[in-house]
Amino acid sequence: MNKLFKLFSLLLFLSFSMPVLAQVNPQNLSNIRVDELSDDQVRAFMRQVEASGLGEAQLEQIAQSRGMRPEEVKKLRERVDKLKKGDKKGQDQADPNKVNTKKNTDGRSFEAEQDSISIEKDPETEAEKALLELRSKIFGADLFKNKNQTFEPNLNIATPKGYVIGANDQLLIDLTGNSEVSYDLKVSPEGTIKVEYVGIIPVAGLTIEAATTRIKSRMATVYAGLSSGNTRLNVAIGNIRSIKVILTGEVKTPGTYTLPSLATVFNALYSSGGPTENGSFRAIELIRSGKKIAVLDIYEFLMKGEIATNLKLQDQDIIRIPVYQSRIEIVGEVKRPGIYELKAGESYANLLNYAGGFTENAYQARVKVLKNTDTERKIADIAKEQFASYQPATGDKYFVDRVLERFTNRVQIEGAVFRPGAYELESGMKLSQLIQKADGLKEDAFLSRGYLTRLKADNQTQLISFDVAAIISGKTPDIQLQREDLISISSIFDLQEEFKVSIDGEVREPGEFDYAQNMTVEELIIQAGGFSESASPQRVEISRRVRSSDQNSELSKTAEVFLIDIDKNLNFSKPKFELQPFDIVSVRSSMGYEIQRQVKVEGEVLYPGMYTISNKNERVSDLVERAGGLTALAYAKGASLKREGITKVKGLDKDDAKAQQELAEEEKQKVNKLKRLQENAVDTTNVSLKDEEVLKNVYVGINLEKILEAPKSSADLILEEGDVLRIPKELQTVKVNGAVLYPVTTSYTEGKKFKYYVSQGGGFSEKSVPKRSYVIYANGSVRSTRKVFLFNNYPSIDPGSEVFVPKKEAKRPISAGEIVGISSALASMAVIILNLVK
Repeated sequence: MNKLFKLFSLLLFLSFSMPVLAQVNPQNLSNIRVDELSDDQVRAFMRQVEASGLGEAQLEQIAQSRGMRPEEVKKLRERVDKLKKGDKKGQDQADPNKVNTKKNTDGRSFEAEQDSISIEKDPETEAEKALLELRSKIFGADLFKNKNQTFEPNLNIATPKGYVIGANDQLLIDLTGNSEVSYDLKVSPEGTIKVEYVGIIPVAGLTIEAATTRIKSRMATVYAGLSSGNTRLNVAIGNIRSIKVILTGEVKTPGTYTLPSLATVFNALYSSGGPTENGSFRAIELIRSGKKIAVLDIYEFLMKGEIATNLKLQDQDIIRIPVYQSRIEIVGEVKRPGIYELKAGESYANLLNYAGGFTENAYQARVKVLKNTDTERKIADIAKEQFASYQPATGDKYFVDRVLERFTNRVQIEGAVFRPGAYELESGMKLSQLIQKADGLKEDAFLSRGYLTRLKADNQTQLISFDVAAIISGKTPDIQLQREDLISISSIFDLQEEFKVSIDGEVREPGEFDYAQNMTVEELIIQAGGFSESASPQRVEISRRVRSSDQNSELSKTAEVFLIDIDKNLNFSKPKFELQPFDIVSVRSSMGYEIQRQVKVEGEVLYPGMYTISNKNERVSDLVERAGGLTALAYAKGASLKREGITKVKGLDKDDAKAQQELAEEEKQKVNKLKRLQENAVDTTNVSLKDEEVLKNVYVGINLEKILEAPKSSADLILEEGDVLRIPKELQTVKVNGAVLYPVTTSYTEGKKFKYYVSQGGGFSEKSVPKRSYVIYANGSVRSTRKVFLFNNYPSIDPGSEVFVPKKEAKRPISAGEIVGISSALASMAVIILNLVK
């Protein structure tokens, strides 16, 4: 992703990063101030935009249409470059075990690498998602945005004693004791209930407690036990009524809402979506009968969990959300960066409390603030002592920086000590004391020289060398340490080449091994797993580097070679040959040792299968004889020998060199084709067996008839490990391939010539080259077309043959530039010739 993309990836987000979000039009980029964006804002939005798949052209177009100023674009480009370099440095120094004098302030990567499936997305929708996720949050707004929360009133609780009865409430009246009776009564629109034998009782406007007293007094005239206490009365609410509440002002969805009569102010706010971006979260008014009876502060609920002002609503209550009076933004190293609404008299300490306080990395001694005046902006610093008294003003933006990534009392030591790392610089600490703190020097420490890297007053580094042994023993004055000193003590192994010895030949695990002093050949053989079964302990060869060769002599040695005999059982009682670094040990195999080598016979023999080569001179005729000879259906002319490894196809004379080359090229193309299929994860089920075998094997053309007629002749090949002799049944088809009109496999007809089979494939095509045609016989041999005077002498056809007609090479058309060049050259030659004639 190039730099321009990174630049315009930020532009949509910038409109939401102003000091007071609600006071700036989010669609207008003309008021962007790049200097006021935090690094975290830039990085977070970059990651979101890259993940959304928005294109560079789309982002650039939106930025230009929304008025981004050129000077801010320039600043932004510089800011992106700076962040990118800083993050790359942070990645290079991310290893916590390394001793570094400087560290990056943020280890997060600026560019998020992606490996995602391309999915068609709506650019505008994706941009909105990114903006909504990354814009500066108004504290408290999420309380009403989370659809998973429920602010519905609990209708299953016991009836509150202070509940005020109204029309349409359902009253459940139960008498127990001397009299047992129950009533289920609904409050009429006039606010009364009608009790049997008692009459009409007005209850509207009464609390449950007051209504219970009134009902008991009226029913005592009929039920005497209520007066004496022998009968008890209980009044409860069944189905509660609905009330209408009006929400107005800066509410997201103003209007009249029908709610259960147990609903509170929070229930109504949740139903309406809460305050708008311009709405106050701290001065929400509850108006009843024209009078303001309560003011709800949502911050009290969010910060302390207090709901004292979350009053129950009554019918026709009005909830009014005014516009906010003061909003302040705080960013940087606080736990909840965002935009906060402050009341009159609240200080910066209150703002910091709402933001969750400082993070662990915050610089707490001083905070920077950008303020608005009537004509311009200004910057101010607030010391820690002023936090409790400083009064923020609306539009302020506070920046909490990180502590510096430097140490006031750090020294470091690395190299050949037991505990390398960073240590506290104590007062008067010296070099020898630091070495003691690191648990001392390792046994392999290089004592002649160590180095101290020190920062000068201008932060340039200077290198101070010292004698490690002399410092430890006290022979030279100890060195007084300063902050950020870095001591390096090397290991002797760091200052020399790593010593190795190697072994090859007849051992179980040949390879390279670490050298140790006084190491013997026997010990190296043991490390290599011991002798293999075929190894000979005699004449083990050791080759050694020559360190003082006479380069002026023609007979100068390039290596010293030693031949030794070793006990087969690696007996250590005999004198041993000690190795030196970089020696190479070679263990030979025993004389006359041979492993079994096998070949295979397939097809029309009496006993097909695997056979072991019994002697080095065993030939094809011997193998056929051991297999019981040919069956009655065997087609000896079609016999072939498959041999491991890609070698030249045999069976062609010098005149067939062109066909040999074309066949090799064809086989090479098949190999490349199969490799491409396999690399692209294509199903190779339908790839021919021959194509697959070309990868590891090649068919050697043999003449089995001649071999059987004259065993041990030059045509009777000596067998090799892995050979497969195939003797097919008599074949009855001929394959026509290459530059014919219709490649085809046709039946073999005895006596028919080459052109007959070409005609079965539709004849030669316009791009064919008949004079270069050739035939591949069933045994793998190839014969090409010969030229006899002006005529083509085509090869004969046998059963199982494949006729191949090559194509003409494609010629590249001459371009206009080449035509002009040739014409110019001809014209120049014509002028030269004309001048010579004159």
